[in-house]
Amino acid sequence: MKRLTPVASLALLLAGASATAQTPTVGGLVQVWYTQMMDNNLRLNGGASYYNLRSEFKENGFNLRRTELSIKGSVLAGIDYQVMIDPSINTSSANSANSNASYNPTVLQDVFITYTFMGVQAKAGQFKTLQTYEGNISSSELLFAERSQLGRVFGDKRDRGLVLSVPFGDAKGFGGRVSAGAFNGVSDLASGKAGDTNAGKDLVLRVDFNAAGGHAFGAYALQGTTDQADKGALVAKTFAGASAPTAAQVLDTKDKTTNLGAYYAFKSGGLQLSAEYITGLLGRRAPSVGAQAGAAGREHLDQKFTGYYLTGGYTVGSHTFLARFDQMNYNSGDQWYGAANPYVTPAADLSPKFTETTLGYTYAFSPAKLKAANLKLNYILRSKNFLKPNAAAGQTSEQGGDTLVAAFQVAF
Repeated sequence: MKRLTPVASLALLLAGASATAQTPTVGGLVQVWYTQMMDNNLRLNGGASYYNLRSEFKENGFNLRRTELSIKGSVLAGIDYQVMIDPSINTSSANSANSNASYNPTVLQDVFITYTFMGVQAKAGQFKTLQTYEGNISSSELLFAERSQLGRVFGDKRDRGLVLSVPFGDAKGFGGRVSAGAFNGVSDLASGKAGDTNAGKDLVLRVDFNAAGGHAFGAYALQGTTDQADKGALVAKTFAGASAPTAAQVLDTKDKTTNLGAYYAFKSGGLQLSAEYITGLLGRRAPSVGAQAGAAGREHLDQKFTGYYLTGGYTVGSHTFLARFDQMNYNSGDQWYGAANPYVTPAADLSPKFTETTLGYTYAFSPAKLKAANLKLNYILRSKNFLKPNAAAGQTSEQGGDTLVAAFQVAF
């Protein structure tokens, strides 16, 4: 029998591997922003509680918003993988002086394995937590430069876990998918990129429907607790007000955290419409327990949030014209323990109810491949209560600031 050389043996092994595994697909996304403030408030004023304002909006200039690189493929029939990194992310470490401070330890965004068997898909690894409509859309396919308030705060989150999904019906008629899973519950602390800190898990449930004629709708839910280590070292933070809960009551709730939302989207010809609503308990997103004492991050133990947006757009050839109204209220039940409204003073009203109206225009360099290369121009008009007054500038009342964004995109 003829003996094979080491080189020939390696060639046979590679040939055998290629017979069962597909060649990986490499993809990428580059988004470059230029942001222009309409006044100096965004640069000079401190932010009020709760409002989510990206650092790119606090100064005029160019920014690398995303530089995503992905690789995906199949190793066997029904067994797939995907890995995605974003080197533009500024990584950070856990804060030893404040266990509640959020951080982002790595540029690794998504890494997961999917296994499909008997019509059931099991997905395990690090990926989005199935919350909101926009949160589950690829960044390359967003209508605007940035997601809505509810999309970027509650939907654009990753975590490590396992999800089981079952499709049903007709993908071109009436059908959909039911998904259920469990995650570590550190999406708000470590951007979902760290091991679990306690025995609790986030439980998620989602159902998506599609119907003929371009209709899509669905609902989703999440329930979890604190992301802090609970090995006997948890400390209750303090709520203001005469009727504030005791430390035992604060520890007992363990920052219960929930989401409940629903969405509807329609696309036919050049017309696009979408709407979404979300509510839930703030919980660990404005924490009341941790390793250190201090003031609670919210005004009530059971403080609720509510948000919604409405979007409309129309495409003609290479040109798309868009508008979105977006509202988020971080204390929708007006709950606090003191006798007076904690957000209102004689000079200013900093109630955590924020609105954004975004007017958009998108130019596609190839209408047939919109996401491949486009230019977005967005004008963001914000409510005038998310910035604190700057006394040095003679301001005494609540403040705001608007932004013009130019977003350049290439996807491959």
